[in-house]
Amino acid sequence: MYTQPKVDWLKLLLYTVLLSMLLYFGKALFIPLSFSLLISFILYPICRWLEARRTPRWVAIVLCLLLVFVLFGGMVWLLVRQMVQFTNEWPVLQEKLFETWSKLSEYLELTYKIDTERQKAWLEGIATEVATTIFNMAQEIIYSSAIGVVLLVLIPLYTALILLYREQLAAALYVLFPRTEHKNIKNILHETIITYYNFIKGMIVVYLAVGILNSIGLLLLGIPHAVFFGIIASVLTFIPYIGIVIGAILPITIAWVTYDSVWYPIGVVVVFTVVQYLEANLIFPWAVSYRLQVNMLFTLLAIMAGGILWGASGMILFVPFIAILKLIADKHEDMRAVSLLLSAGNEDLKE
Repeated sequence: MYTQPKVDWLKLLLYTVLLSMLLYFGKALFIPLSFSLLISFILYPICRWLEARRTPRWVAIVLCLLLVFVLFGGMVWLLVRQMVQFTNEWPVLQEKLFETWSKLSEYLELTYKIDTERQKAWLEGIATEVATTIFNMAQEIIYSSAIGVVLLVLIPLYTALILLYREQLAAALYVLFPRTEHKNIKNILHETIITYYNFIKGMIVVYLAVGILNSIGLLLLGIPHAVFFGIIASVLTFIPYIGIVIGAILPITIAWVTYDSVWYPIGVVVVFTVVQYLEANLIFPWAVSYRLQVNMLFTLLAIMAGGILWGASGMILFVPFIAILKLIADKHEDMRAVSLLLSAGNEDLKE
């Protein structure tokens, strides 16, 4: 007679606490290592393709890293250029903001009998909070920039070493499992890397398409710096469910201030809504053949847990980690329960 195995919840809780402490106190090591591991997953098929054509391994690794630097540098250059243009026009936008505030102040005084003294007190309170927030953000940015310089050196170095010594790392992984499981582990590892590579390649196409469509829509509306806002909104879609909302706030505000009409902000909302609909129902299914998709609950839990343990880096890293966990669970019968728990739909529930 089959008896369901008992779960030692106390031991599970203990392991969870210990793992969380290890990730938190070891984040200086694990964050760059995690970025490097994911980047090596993406570069491995390219590196292997170059090696198959008799390119020395170290040359293939250098070429792959140069490709990443060129793509990343080009995106940063485009964003910085658009940001500089936005900064140059800030005085004009600031003047329009003051005009908008004057009209709003007059409306509040006439409609809700809120005199200018109370409005001034509110503004001073808001300004104090904003100044404190900006000061704290500036400190974090300076600190993050210093860390970013270190990561800019460590991540490519770790990535190169992972690609260089990948056979030794795989052999060490096999030692952790019985010999009978080696073939299964090899298949899972190979399929994980190839599927994740195809997923990221498809997502790059998705981000490019979404950025272009966002920019075209904002240009047609006449929104200033449409390309900048379109790219930012596209990049922020890596944060599931809430990224597009964050990306839409600034162009909606600029549209309102620039044209002093409610129809332009509504137009921005319509553009982003249509593009998101196309992305979810047309662009994503076409560009990404395999969905590394986790249900909304565990995606948000992964984002929150990543933010608590590793800050902004954790919010980026924990989503692909849990997606890879689901991919491994989909390939391993013993992890069927994990696969069903993380599933985003009902297709996995069918017999």
